Amino acid sequence: MRFLIDAQLPPALARRIEVQGHEAEHVADCGLASASDAAIRGYAERIGAVIVTKDEDFAVHHILSSGPAVVWLRVGNTRRSALLDRMDHELDAIVAALQRGETLVEVA
Repeated sequence: MRFLIDAQLPPALARRIEVQGHEAEHVADCGLASASDAAIRGYAERIGAVIVTKDEDFAVHHILSSGPAVVWLRVGNTRRSALLDRMDHELDAIVAALQRGETLVEVA
């Protein structure tokens, strides 16, 4: 599975997902660090990536419209290490949900 990590999440999250056998890049890796949500959605759709974000706007847009799948991390402010550990534990369930056809996965 391929993931695109949004700007408010650390680039280390993309590396951590790659270690678990998936493709992942951070928006900074592809020149979209300060891009609009629409540009990020368009890029994700073109490359077939799931957007991983803490931004509620992506989830709302996805509900009201179509577009790439979204993993919405509703974990609040947390230390980078805690976030990375949480994703280590949640990634298999996230991938399973996406493979079942869910297009908006919330991690709270």
